[in-house]
Amino acid sequence: MSNTPDDLKYVSSHEWVKSEEGDVVSVGISDFAQEQLGDIVFIELPNLGRVVNAGESCAVVESVKAASDIYSPVSGEIVEVNAALSDSPEWVNEDSYANWLFRVRLSDPQELDTLLTADQYSALNNL
Repeated sequence: MSNTPDDLKYVSSHEWVKSEEGDVVSVGISDFAQEQLGDIVFIELPNLGRVVNAGESCAVVESVKAASDIYSPVSGEIVEVNAALSDSPEWVNEDSYANWLFRVRLSDPQELDTLLTADQYSALNNL
């Protein structure tokens, strides 16, 4: 059964959001998503400084089964990427919540209010 921490926000495309310091959030993929993908073998991260809109594809996770676009759940600027995942993409399989993909400085912090709670995400995916 998938793990869905209560302290995170989610989107239906299986990304999670964690508020960090100030107006910065970390973004990763849910435990459910990594289970569906299987063994992750490559992660293409977005470029630093890139401005993204909520719902925009900005990264790719490749597994032995398929390649999947990763969508930014929020609008803003990419201010950090988890470069360690370039060498060790399998870490996302080991703990998808400890291994964020990128961080975004929010252009509209109110967007966080539109994201799913853990209970809503779990219900959506029958977890």
